[in-house]
Amino acid sequence: MEHSTSESVHPQSESPLNSGTAHMDSFEDIGKKVEKISISQMDFDRREGTPSPPGNNDAIDEDQQQIVDEIESLCMNCHGNGTTRLLLTKIPFFREIILMSFDCPHCRLQNTEIQSAGEIQQRGTRYTFKLDRNDDFERQLVKSDTCIFRIEDLDLEIPAGRGLLTNVEGILVMVLKDLEEKQPERKRAFPELYTSIDQIVQKLIKMMNGCSFPFRISLDDPAGNSSIEPSPSDSGAKYIRVDYARTAEQNATLSLGYADEETAENATPGASAHVVPKLQEDKGEGLEDAEIVEGEVYTFPSTCPGCTKPCSTHMKMMDIPHFKQVVIMSTNCDHCGYRTNEVKTGGEVPERGRCITLDVKETADLSRDILKSESCAFACPELGLDIQPGTLGGRFTTVEGLLIQVGDDLHAKVFDTISKDAAGGDSMAVERKEKWFDFFTNLELATKGGMQFTVVLRDPLASSYVQSLCAPDPDPQIKIEDYERTEEEEEDLGLKDIKTEGYAEDHAKDVAAIANVDNVLQIAEGAADDPLGSNGGA
Repeated sequence: MEHSTSESVHPQSESPLNSGTAHMDSFEDIGKKVEKISISQMDFDRREGTPSPPGNNDAIDEDQQQIVDEIESLCMNCHGNGTTRLLLTKIPFFREIILMSFDCPHCRLQNTEIQSAGEIQQRGTRYTFKLDRNDDFERQLVKSDTCIFRIEDLDLEIPAGRGLLTNVEGILVMVLKDLEEKQPERKRAFPELYTSIDQIVQKLIKMMNGCSFPFRISLDDPAGNSSIEPSPSDSGAKYIRVDYARTAEQNATLSLGYADEETAENATPGASAHVVPKLQEDKGEGLEDAEIVEGEVYTFPSTCPGCTKPCSTHMKMMDIPHFKQVVIMSTNCDHCGYRTNEVKTGGEVPERGRCITLDVKETADLSRDILKSESCAFACPELGLDIQPGTLGGRFTTVEGLLIQVGDDLHAKVFDTISKDAAGGDSMAVERKEKWFDFFTNLELATKGGMQFTVVLRDPLASSYVQSLCAPDPDPQIKIEDYERTEEEEEDLGLKDIKTEGYAEDHAKDVAAIANVDNVLQIAEGAADDPLGSNGGA
């Protein structure tokens, strides 16, 4: 069993909604609510001594049996009164949502929608999922009203709009229906547009029939309220999740800030653009006038990516023996509770990547320091753990700490968003649930030193590190290999776009080409002003 993910762990700010008991009870999954009603009915039957007829719950307390709330509301089609039904529930692998459906008995208008009941997350999320077998069409998918859905192989993008709770097949069917709508009218009025859309439709039909495996889809949600269901069998780059800091424009779209930096500075006059070392605040010296000293903590103002209010970021440079200098950065927001820490490595880009393999044979090996850079992939073949680059950002911790962090995050995503005692909800298949239990059992055993396993760090920038217990002599449990980066790795890192030699000559050629174009335009303008020549047309 393997698992591949790309997730970040960020403590969520506590709010009255998600900290109260009433909120937790309101957003239980459907299976738990039905189970409570069944227990209440059995208790009532025992008290009365006679079983109630099936489906007759009139004698049970109305507050206990109500699952779906019904509200009379106006139909925007016929302006009659219809019924809106609201279901507050919680999705395994995800969080709280509100399912809404509207039905009008007069004009028969029907509509369904999903909205996130949770707060806007501190970071945006981007999911990339590769479909390579028919079972992948059954993966549950949540698309919030702020999420952009893409079919990467078709370069087809569905902009943010109505929220959806469906599976991968369902959203592809919806896209297909939208593309096929009004195609006969386009064929008559716009034949070229019809042909272009028809080509996409035919490719999409092949994908849905399983004739175009593999292909990729993606969800990009700056609010962090969308998801694709993971599976314990995912491996490699099949399932990737990346958490990212929102841009100013994305925060403005979510009504969290201002897209214009000048407006943002005026709204938050306390923010300063100058970096000030914490130890030199009284002198009023900026970082540009001071030397960064190893071991000292520097503090500079920044903007919280969660609430866009001013916060402080701390920076400390330290030297890792037998490796290089690194910079540890941490951000703490007093307004929303956002906290994060990262490790940045410096220096030039090496010519080759590096793969580090550590054999964990005893409990002492779990205490080894480990630096996992942001560009590093982390794998434990014996545990079926395969984490893609971008996971957790840069981290400087121990082997045990890294495994615990990954395990806690996955457990919360897979089994429950609030309680660790939940078993994945009623929608999780028994076979898949057993696989997850086996995965977490092995992970916990490895964390406690109960089994031997291998840690593999593959970093195309050679910026990751595992502590050697025999330094400066070679450690027999650590194997280091330098390798040639693949084309895909260089493309992802942007190394193909970097040119360090001959750029001056290329710039001179570009300037000369622009000058020639300007001369041609001037000659053309002169000819247009005097079409008969300077001597007239005699």
